[in-house]
Amino acid sequence: MKLFITRIVLALKKFGDWATAQLIFGLLGLLQMLPTAKAIDFVDRMARRIGPMTSRHQLAMENLRRAYPEKTEAEREEIARDMWGNMARLAAEYVFLDDLFDYDPNAGNTGTIEVSGTDIFLDLRDNPRPFIVFTAHTGNFELLPIAASAFDLDVTALFRPPNNRYVAERVMKARQSRMGKLVASNSGAAWTLARTLEEGGAVGMLVDQKFHKGVTTQFFGLPVKTNPLLAKLQRQYDCEVYPARSIRLPNGRFRLEIEPAVTIPKDANGNVDVAATAQMLNDKVEAWVREYPGQWQWFHDRWAIKHEL
Repeated sequence: MKLFITRIVLALKKFGDWATAQLIFGLLGLLQMLPTAKAIDFVDRMARRIGPMTSRHQLAMENLRRAYPEKTEAEREEIARDMWGNMARLAAEYVFLDDLFDYDPNAGNTGTIEVSGTDIFLDLRDNPRPFIVFTAHTGNFELLPIAASAFDLDVTALFRPPNNRYVAERVMKARQSRMGKLVASNSGAAWTLARTLEEGGAVGMLVDQKFHKGVTTQFFGLPVKTNPLLAKLQRQYDCEVYPARSIRLPNGRFRLEIEPAVTIPKDANGNVDVAATAQMLNDKVEAWVREYPGQWQWFHDRWAIKHEL
């Protein structure tokens, strides 16, 4: 009897995921019928109205209260609404990637996309070596691996697939067509990334995701657990580590930045300090978020406080 009930529950969940995915795909299909700018502006406006009605908005506001105790509630609400607009744009921009990404390394910053740090991209291309590039969920971070590909860099990117299997399959297909190699964040991901670096390749990682285990660090002055994988890979392969981010600019434009390689903290014995490196990553992401707070995903339970609400 229990087995039968379990099968029914799984079947219902599968159907629910399928129905949700079809609704999402249908809405995105409708967007394709509109001009790019109008479609993206439309979902932005809608998300700013609908987002605050969701349960995730409550979590986002509590995160903002803890991160910005000095701000007024109205200021925090404005950041949250900007976040919903940014998230809606990110989803819609999947549909229009071919129209949006118009950057040509040979022409420079002449279109929708501008790139800062082209000399670093060119050096990594012309002098192949293993390296790690890290980023955060800011702006349209999906554009970064496309930029690397535009400079003929083969980067293996670690990503967390959506929980909905049907959405995950569609997202994976869209990413692979433009973003090079992708590795889902599962139990075998660390081995795949290590092998990539061992073979002289490059690895891309998001470092601001919630992590249940790992190193105890600070983010906005609050305790969080941080994934030590980047520090451990750097310790093993002694490769350069580069920060990179996406910034959403006015009028539907973007700036993609890659910064000079960071100095990895070492302990008294000259070995990589994993905890200090994890903290350094958090400090970099926090600086980015403070500069453009409405472009970060505040509805993630980064500080593991959801159970308190």
